[in-house]
Amino acid sequence: MMDGFGENLIMAFPFQGVDFVGFDSLLNDDERLSRDTARQFIEDNLIPVIEECNREGRFPRELVPQMGQLGFFGANLQGYGCAGMSNEEYGLVMQEFERGDSGVRSFVSVQSALVMYPIHAFGSEEQKDYWLPKMATGEKLGCFGLTEPDFGSNPGGMRTRADKSGDEYVLNGEKMWITSGTIADVSVVWARVYGDPDTKEGQVRGFLVENDRPGFSAYDVHGKWSLRASVTSGLSLQDVRVPAKNLLPKSDGLKSALSCLSQARYGIAWGAVGAAMSCYDTALRYSLLRKQFHDKPIASHQLVQDKLAWMITEISKAQLLVLQVGRLKDQNKAEFQHISMAKRNNVWMALECARLARDVLGANGITDDYPVMRHMMNLESVKTYEGTHDIHTLIIGQSVTGIPAY
Repeated sequence: MMDGFGENLIMAFPFQGVDFVGFDSLLNDDERLSRDTARQFIEDNLIPVIEECNREGRFPRELVPQMGQLGFFGANLQGYGCAGMSNEEYGLVMQEFERGDSGVRSFVSVQSALVMYPIHAFGSEEQKDYWLPKMATGEKLGCFGLTEPDFGSNPGGMRTRADKSGDEYVLNGEKMWITSGTIADVSVVWARVYGDPDTKEGQVRGFLVENDRPGFSAYDVHGKWSLRASVTSGLSLQDVRVPAKNLLPKSDGLKSALSCLSQARYGIAWGAVGAAMSCYDTALRYSLLRKQFHDKPIASHQLVQDKLAWMITEISKAQLLVLQVGRLKDQNKAEFQHISMAKRNNVWMALECARLARDVLGANGITDDYPVMRHMMNLESVKTYEGTHDIHTLIIGQSVTGIPAY
């Protein structure tokens, strides 16, 4: 017991934000409104159910319609029923979603950056007019099929192929570690094209594959210790026929798929700040209430203060980094290496915050009375997907030296 305070009482007080260096003063009214709207949605709807969802391995799909109503899907896209937020506003929304849970933020990121974005950027007007408004409301859900069982960090090795056959393409291949695969209505599948006189032989292009087409199947990955409130799937395509109009006409090689990953990585970099905030806030509150040795709060101990000081310093630096990348992005000046730095730094930082927060909470840190261990397990996946920590290291290294070291 904690001198009359129940251990989990710490989590009963509403989140007030984490701002050590006056970060909010750098935001405009629209940015603060977008963040606060997402924050209230997470507090009211996700926080009360997320631990149960995590235990059960269940995605809270019942929240999707309200997410759509609030404009969270494809929020930084223009037109077609999308909210048209700035990249900073979108990032702040992703921050709040991951403060709730990395898996739920992953769902929103995939819907927005990996499905709606490629349709918006590479699709025909017919494709955009049909899919984007329905996806913006959450009526239709999507997934992104790039990673294969044998090719994660090296997507250029993909084996999935699309053979031109009259006015159709026939797709064959396997995709793995696909968020939302079994709940999606459509998959953006990347494949090597053969037999098409208008496409270089073996060139990678994107296709919209409705998930109810014959030969298409999806299955869930079970036994996960991470992202348990998110749907993770494998996709199998066995002679799946799609009409030629399902080709994303402006997709042009692997660079098109990788540009989608840059969109997703940007949101991840912001999201990681939210996870770190949750861990820091939990550890700070706990340290002020938990008493040990001479009836003093453990926050009075030097080693605990060292952990809290490290966390708040790194969170503050991470906030400034993603804000600057967001500003560059809105000016069309953000390069992929900038996004790699933000993703690499911020996810590493968030995972370290989770580990330090767990240490502050002691044995209580491993229970789901507190969100820390859930964030820690989730962040192990976030550190790996959309480019591992090491891959982003090499991207930055190539940028500063001019020498690829892959």
